[in-house]
Amino acid sequence: MSVPPNYHRPVLTVADFYRAGRESLQLDWELNEEHAASHRIVELALNRPGLALAGYLRHYANKRIQVLGLAETGYLSYLPPEERAARVLALGDVPGIVLCRGRRTPPYARAALSGLHVPVLRTRMITGDFMNAATVLLQNLGSPRLRLPGTLVDINGIGVLLEGEPGIGKSEIALSLIKRGHSLISDDAIVLTRLSTGAVLGSAVGIIREHMEIRGLGIMHVPSLFGAAAMRDSTTLDLIIRMRRAGSAPDDIDRTGLDTTTRNVLGVEIPLITLPVAPGRDVTNVVEIAALNCRLKQMGHDAARELDARIMETLSRKEKPNHP
Repeated sequence: MSVPPNYHRPVLTVADFYRAGRESLQLDWELNEEHAASHRIVELALNRPGLALAGYLRHYANKRIQVLGLAETGYLSYLPPEERAARVLALGDVPGIVLCRGRRTPPYARAALSGLHVPVLRTRMITGDFMNAATVLLQNLGSPRLRLPGTLVDINGIGVLLEGEPGIGKSEIALSLIKRGHSLISDDAIVLTRLSTGAVLGSAVGIIREHMEIRGLGIMHVPSLFGAAAMRDSTTLDLIIRMRRAGSAPDDIDRTGLDTTTRNVLGVEIPLITLPVAPGRDVTNVVEIAALNCRLKQMGHDAARELDARIMETLSRKEKPNHP
């Protein structure tokens, strides 16, 4: 399968890691914050450098963020004072270091790491919990991403991507959905990310976040008009609705809901609906009902297939011969 030109893996730095995990990982800056943006995270994993501190560097994973827990800091404290700085210097120019359990950088390590310009963070979390949570965060941050045109909305927890030719009414439908109490994720362009859970997450392109364009009105700032609840940072992509002008193509529209169509997005099959758009048709209402129906299907309730099964059962009973 050819890779689309807007498909990419993000380049991550320690600054990105801090911004993404500041709250969930309870991160604070300890040292060399000014160098965080220039230190790339080459390998999306963590390493506890116990053997490296002991002097064995043959298989040292120096391209990963290094995590110093109770064992590592305790080991350094038992070394002779003249050896401690040398052991810290042996870690080399790693992407970054995280101190767990709220520990601060000892004076001997502070001097060594300042010379290496290595960014140092601290967390109040215990080491095992931090390793688990940070590993998931790194995998999600480094997941493949895809940028697509379209408008993404959240309808009662269902992420719906509206796509179609320019001027077909995607932004106007999103505006009507916002007035009904739903939320906008992004207008005009979205960024999709494959999560470690297998879901696809949709978010806004940073520069246009919280804004939308309505033809004839221009650019609007959504939270200023409708409040903070009208916007969400991201949502899972659950449904794609492809809007098409009625009569612009052969009539291949599904009339029953039995012919399920999907689209492969970053390796995940997402349900796809082709929706004809015609003057006078309440498309906003149809989109809202499509999202609710998608939720029912996720819960195992497929109205079309259930009705089809009942019809087939009724026909089979009528075809059975009557015995005297």
